[in-house]
Amino acid sequence: MTKKKYIKLILILGWLTALGPFSIDMYLPGFAGIAKDLNTSVANVSMTLSSYFIGISAGQLLYGPLLDRFGRKRPLFIGLIVYILASLGCVFVTDIDTFIGLRFVQAVGSCAATVASVSMVRDLFPVKDIPKVFSMLMLVVGLSPMLAPTIGGYITADYGWHTVFFILMCMGIVILIASQIVLPNTYLPDTSISLKPRPIITNFIKIIKEPQFYTYAFAGAIAFSGLFTYVAASPIVFMDIFKVDAKTYGWIFAFMSLSFISASQVNSLLLRKFKSEQMIFGALISQTFVVILFLILSINDLLGLYGTIIMLFLFLACLGISNPNTAGLTLAPFARNAGSASALMGAIQLGLGAFVSFAVGIFVDNSVVPMVIIMTITTILAMIILIFGRRNIKRTITNSTDEEIAIAH
Repeated sequence: MTKKKYIKLILILGWLTALGPFSIDMYLPGFAGIAKDLNTSVANVSMTLSSYFIGISAGQLLYGPLLDRFGRKRPLFIGLIVYILASLGCVFVTDIDTFIGLRFVQAVGSCAATVASVSMVRDLFPVKDIPKVFSMLMLVVGLSPMLAPTIGGYITADYGWHTVFFILMCMGIVILIASQIVLPNTYLPDTSISLKPRPIITNFIKIIKEPQFYTYAFAGAIAFSGLFTYVAASPIVFMDIFKVDAKTYGWIFAFMSLSFISASQVNSLLLRKFKSEQMIFGALISQTFVVILFLILSINDLLGLYGTIIMLFLFLACLGISNPNTAGLTLAPFARNAGSASALMGAIQLGLGAFVSFAVGIFVDNSVVPMVIIMTITTILAMIILIFGRRNIKRTITNSTDEEIAIAH
């Protein structure tokens, strides 16, 4: 593969993956305006995030088998059409319940891009290069949470929050055209893959029983739910508790994203010297120390606006290290059904994201502490799963080796 083709593929896959983050982050500065226009509370508006996460989680399971059965481009086309139409509906929404419903539909459409891009990484690149490719995608994707809320803050302030969804619709159209023209057919349709519920469920069960999958998928997803906690809580924390305006909030969010992007690129360099397994363990250990310190300081009311920003910056840096590696190791055992594996991984991650964002809507009100408690629980739980899961992986490898030796003799 030439360097020019390599960069082109990374950019297109990055645009596909960035559609979801833009859809999540770009309207965050408009939460107060949305609540006012739809005669509801900011906490209720945050439920549109929960419905988005639920939609993208359910959609992952839908598109996984479709991408394996029909190839990558046809389901991607249909999903993006759904996304475009739902985004147009959000432009004209007038009540919170309809808005919540449209965000669900929008998510189901957008996750076609997410699952397709992850599957294509597995199709196009050798296993040993996958963590590095994911790190490069993080650079492209990482720009979206830097740009999206900042742009969204200015658009909301000058033109209103409805305009944000018009721009998202236009993005969907551009990405649809670019993906259909530029991306190669990376995977031939597999007619042996059934779309009946029972074989699909059986296939998912087979995938989830793989020790390497469930260890890194669950450890990675639970750790990464700390990011969803931050995203859901940040409008409340910064605009309600610390009283910053929409434009300032956008710049704070962009600064936080710089942490995640920088860490993912440092990860790319460190992979030359360390294995992915070592990187994940080191990142989770660091994240545990950071979040415990964050909890102690927040309980004792020792953090103002700047202290909170610093602690969140460090927390997100740890996730920037662990996430590309957990994704790479989760998908490594799969070739034939990479679409289903990536879909299941995404469903687990986004399902947990929906759960924690729902918890944020209930518990985060006038204090930072509930947000930090959720982050602490998820970090420690991820660490426990990683420790016990790695033992099962080693046991499976040992048993397989013993069986091979016995057959050879």
